[in-house]
Amino acid sequence: MIQSLRNFFRLLQVATAFVRHDAMFIFELVPKLKPFTAIVQRFVWRPSTARPGQRLAAALTELGPSFIKLGQTMATRADLIGADVAADLATLQDRLPPFDGKIARRIIEADLGAPISQLFAEFNDKPTAAASIAQVHWAITSDGADVAVKVLRPGIEAALARDLDFFFWGARWLEWVQPAFRRYRPVDAVAMLEQWTKREIDLRLEAAAASEFARNCADDEGFRVPLVDWPRTGRRVVTFERIHGLPTHNRDALMAAGHDPTVLLETAARVFFNQVFRDGFFHGDMHPGNMLIERDSTIVALDFGIMGRLDLPTRRNLAEVLIGFLAGDYDRVAEVFFQAGFVPAEQDQAAFAQACRAIGEPIVGLALKDISLGRILGQVLTLAEGFDMRAQPQLLLLQKTMVVSEGVGRKLNPDVNMWQLAQPLVEEWVAANLGPQAQLARAVDQALYVTKTLPRLVEKLDNMANGGSVAQTQTHRGGWRPALGYIASGVILGWLLHYILP
Repeated sequence: MIQSLRNFFRLLQVATAFVRHDAMFIFELVPKLKPFTAIVQRFVWRPSTARPGQRLAAALTELGPSFIKLGQTMATRADLIGADVAADLATLQDRLPPFDGKIARRIIEADLGAPISQLFAEFNDKPTAAASIAQVHWAITSDGADVAVKVLRPGIEAALARDLDFFFWGARWLEWVQPAFRRYRPVDAVAMLEQWTKREIDLRLEAAAASEFARNCADDEGFRVPLVDWPRTGRRVVTFERIHGLPTHNRDALMAAGHDPTVLLETAARVFFNQVFRDGFFHGDMHPGNMLIERDSTIVALDFGIMGRLDLPTRRNLAEVLIGFLAGDYDRVAEVFFQAGFVPAEQDQAAFAQACRAIGEPIVGLALKDISLGRILGQVLTLAEGFDMRAQPQLLLLQKTMVVSEGVGRKLNPDVNMWQLAQPLVEEWVAANLGPQAQLARAVDQALYVTKTLPRLVEKLDNMANGGSVAQTQTHRGGWRPALGYIASGVILGWLLHYILP
């Protein structure tokens, strides 16, 4: 009862903020709420000349950290909120007013167990950036190193817990009052948001992600990751090497400083492709504010609170889906979704292929520079949900990251698509992972696995037979071994023929 009352009052606060910023249109997605929105618009509506997406972004920013994260998640659902609104939410700035530097000092000392004077020779109380989860202060360590110290907001854990509880309450209520929305799995979407935010509020995990990311990209020319200062890192504090550079959103400033935007875009495309397909570990929040360009044109990534992972089978499936769309092979796209288990087997594969055609045909004949692979992936994931696909958090995160990265690329050079520049890498990876040799190698691996596990299987079958007489056991052994040998040989031969023959 208390929980419901608390969530109801939070709903009133949300409605008030949406009215203030003329963002009530979002409630019209639920037909049963239209009478409520009509009354509000009639008596308390404050019209605004800003775009709908801008108005919604302003309301979400006012409501705090959790709602900013919710808005960034909504940006991936153009099918629900419209392409224009989604585009505005994709640029939602994760910024809030800073908290007092003295409070930051107390948090640091409590978390690291040492006075500021012992940890830093200088510490700037005025933050250089303040986001929804944490803020950053410049400092100089006692060793004389320039560093950036990221500190969690006070009380952020409790605030996120309250809002996530509200989101779960709202999602369950939405599924009950509007059953048609169940296909979008709002409760699963909130669970995914909860998972991401919980990772963000343990800054040790961000430091570990940065360390792993740096190791993966150590040999990538023109790209690097700031060093982690581990002795000055804890659950609520993380310290990185300070980076001096220009942001990526100002093309004119980059050119004035002697940087070639096309070269930067080529580096970014290569690195992003390697993150996703080579490493299966990618930066999930690669907006312009999280990249700086150093004097020698090296791109430096920042903020590692949101990272995504893709295992090798998922990467292969993803590549086949994107290639299938570009090649117009919609039957293969559908086959991948069903074989991977993304879509349940009882669904209609032919109908799914036909729906894929509706997405793919509009891009037939377009040059690669005019195609957004991020948008295509978003459309096909939305389509798959209509065929009862379970939520795929990492693919949704990747899709959002692809769209944002493509947007950064267009600002650097509007005449070149990042996938054009990554094409040689794409072809090399596809040949190594999807070509005939790769398929044969996988078949051999599977065959070796069978031959490796076969003796254990025989031993288990022999043990099962030990309950009988010695004669029965010997007969059993004599019967099982040749039979299993024939079966194994047939399986191995079948796999090899499948991958070798056209």
